[in-house]
Amino acid sequence: MSEAPAAPRTASADPSAIHLLLRPPEPRAGWRLLPARVVAMCAVELQKLRHDRTELYTRAVQPALWLLIFGQTFTRMRAIPTGGIPYIDYLAPGIIAQSAMFIAIFYGIQIIWERDAGILNKLLVTPTPRSALTTGKAFAAGVKSLIQAVVVILIAALLGVSLTWNPLKLLGVGAIVILGSAFFSCLSMTIAGIVLSRDRLMGIGQAITMPLFFGSNALYPLSIMPGWLQAISRVNPLSYEVDALRGLLLGTHAHLALDFGVLAVAAALGITAASSLLGRLAR
Repeated sequence: MSEAPAAPRTASADPSAIHLLLRPPEPRAGWRLLPARVVAMCAVELQKLRHDRTELYTRAVQPALWLLIFGQTFTRMRAIPTGGIPYIDYLAPGIIAQSAMFIAIFYGIQIIWERDAGILNKLLVTPTPRSALTTGKAFAAGVKSLIQAVVVILIAALLGVSLTWNPLKLLGVGAIVILGSAFFSCLSMTIAGIVLSRDRLMGIGQAITMPLFFGSNALYPLSIMPGWLQAISRVNPLSYEVDALRGLLLGTHAHLALDFGVLAVAAALGITAASSLLGRLAR
């Protein structure tokens, strides 16, 4: 009798596969998850804007009114010393910072909404560090504010404001807007972690936005403020954001290294504070 054909040999298992079966890969560290989380959150915000562009149009109304009415009126009055530049030019960087802050300062409402919808609890049980979640949301707010800043810059250009179009300076403008918005969004998330209510957060947000705006150098220079207001302006991160935007967009004298440093430290402290209170929202 003829012998039965021999069974084909099985291919030898891949040593690397056996190694993975015996010892699963270590989970990625938080610092490796952070960039991916930031990019994911920013992509989500851009998707929201793509599906609903009305937010861009409605939010552009207020800055346009500030530039059209307040800016042009005070330009004719010449009541505020601006160092020889038209007041509307002096005002434009302050309105860019203001519109970005108004977007970011209410970002905590979204966190409370995610808590009520059960989304926040699902995010917190993932291996992603809380600092990565907070950083992602903070810089997602920065992306939305950056889009708003572009809209305000275009409106200012149409009104004849003399702005720079140097690509490097415009990149600096983007970095400043994102850092400032990251801080104010973290401030909002920190308040949300304390009050735990959308209504209370709305009330506090409305109570602090105008003092932050008028207590900065967005509308008038530091030199004409009373002493107590100058002290407030010096600890107000919005003042450093406006100072950097004026230096980059108008070429006026600015302390760019100090401005970037203060905003970076403020954003880091804001992320730390918001991350520490993120778990309190999920209780």
